[in-house]
Parts: sequence; structure tokens; C-alpha cells
Amino acid sequence: MSKILVVAEIEEQDVKKSSIEAICYGKQMNLGDVEVLIIGQVAAEHLNRLSNYGAQKVYQVAHNDTDYRDIQTYANIIAQVINQAGSDIVLMAKSSLTDAVAGRVAIKVEAELVTNVVELPLSTDPIKIKRSIYTGKAFEVVELTGAKKIITLRKSAVSIVENSGAGDVTIEAVEANTPDQKVSFVSKEKAEGDILLPEADIVVSGGRGLKGPENWGIVEDLAKTLGAATGCSKPVSDENWRPHHEHVGQTGVKVSPDLYIAIGISGAIQHLAGVNSSKTILVINKDPEAPFFKAADYGIVGDAFEVVPKLTSAIQA
Repeated sequence: MSKILVVAEIEEQDVKKSSIEAICYGKQMNLGDVEVLIIGQVAAEHLNRLSNYGAQKVYQVAHNDTDYRDIQTYANIIAQVINQAGSDIVLMAKSSLTDAVAGRVAIKVEAELVTNVVELPLSTDPIKIKRSIYTGKAFEVVELTGAKKIITLRKSAVSIVENSGAGDVTIEAVEANTPDQKVSFVSKEKAEGDILLPEADIVVSGGRGLKGPENWGIVEDLAKTLGAATGCSKPVSDENWRPHHEHVGQTGVKVSPDLYIAIGISGAIQHLAGVNSSKTILVINKDPEAPFFKAADYGIVGDAFEVVPKLTSAIQA
């Protein structure tokens, strides 16, 4: 039997949804006990709730240096807990933090590392796993045979399955042994918007087909109606119609929502590379030859200024 450790990220003193998915992934692997590492402050009721997703034990590290997410501090703490817990499979939800941390941890604990995993293993003896490569343009299957394995998961690699009433988890406080750090916390700025792109289940994006920033109201109205995040194509952010943190694509934010709605976006390959992990893609464009239609699950050929308000009204109704 394996011992699985999920390295969870937190936001506003609660566990992020992507990390909940990672816990469910560990449970659905059916290879052994699932434990969770929390670095930072999380309320006890939120920790106990993790048992509903399959967690049996939580290691909690409250360390001053984690407040600003120094990469080396995180890597040191994770490696320490892996060795302390005797974990042989480590799961992390893909994020800007884990992208930087996973490789460092793999070196420290001498583990194999596979990134961008998109689904449960194809087999478990040995572990064969499917991952996205070439910015989502292809997939490969890799076999893991080492004693320790670190796996980073793309969003929606598994569905969240909750079994309420599983009882409380065992919570163990861990004192982190980290060397002196040379990084000092200066300031922190949070991206604007009620729903952030990397965490969004639905994303509504606009492109140059909207003709100008003054017309962005139809995108925002549809997003608000759906409880979605808003995004944009690179030309839109380059022309300062929208802030850069809304830029979706290969050189911007890569998203994996359940539904991606592209309005007035032609579908350049750089944009597609950032959205092709979406479960469902809907394209609205008046050009029937727009390349985006080839990647879409659903398409509407029509003027966005006519189609989108009608779509919003229909959903509201």
C-alpha cells in the first residue's frame, strides 16, 4: 500500500477547490491512505471537512515565512513533511506556486516528477499516467517506477466527490525546520474580479470583434449572469482595452474551466493553447471561417452584439 500526500494550497484561510480535486484524485487512485499538508492558517472546521473527500490526516505548518510564499521555504517544508510522513506519492494541483516548487522538492527527496496530468492513472502497477505536453497540443503516457513520485494535476483531472459524515481528520501540527531566508516580504496585490481565472468553472472571454472597451458590458453581463470569470485575447490586453491579468492564452493565463465562451475571438493558436483543456468550448463569431470553430464543441455564427444580449436574457429568464 502506498502513502499519498496532497500538498494543498489555501486562499482566505480555506482550501482551494483545485486542492480539493487533488484530494479526490488521491482517494480515487485507490492505492492507500490519503494525507494532506497545509502550509498556513486554516480554520479547524475547514480541515475536518477534508475527510469528506478522502483525507485521513492533516499536517498543518504555521510558519511566518509562508505568508509571502517564498519558493525555497515551501520546498523545504514540503520535503521535510514527505520524509517525516513516509509519503511515496505526492500530489499537487498545478498552479504558479507548484510549478516553481515541484521540481525543487523532487530533487530534495529524490523523486520522479510528472507534470500536467489530466486524468486518473491508466494503470497502477506500474503507474502509467497521461499528461498534457506542448502547451496542450498533444498528450503522452509516462510510466513511473521510482520509489517516490510527485504528480502535478491539471484542473478538472477528476470530479469532486463528497461523502459527508466521514468524521474528523487527525490534525498534526508540524514545526518547520527551515534555513534562514534572504527574501523579504514587500507587498501583495490581488488580481481584481470576484472570480479569478485559474479557479473559474466558467470563463467568458472577448476579442477584437467587440471593437472597443466601451462594448465590454455585454461580456460582463453574460459573465455575471453565469457566475463566470472574464477574460480576453492577447490583442485586447495589448491595446489596453482590458487589464493584462485577464489575458488568456499561451503567454497569459491558461485556464481549464468546465465551460469556455469565446466572443469575437478568431482563435489564434496561441489563444487555443491557453484554453484547450476546457471541458466545453462555445464560440460566438460572425465569421464562419474563424479558426476557433474547429476547436469548438458548439458554435454560433452571428453578430456578438445581437447574439450575446439575447443569450444573457435567455439565461436570466
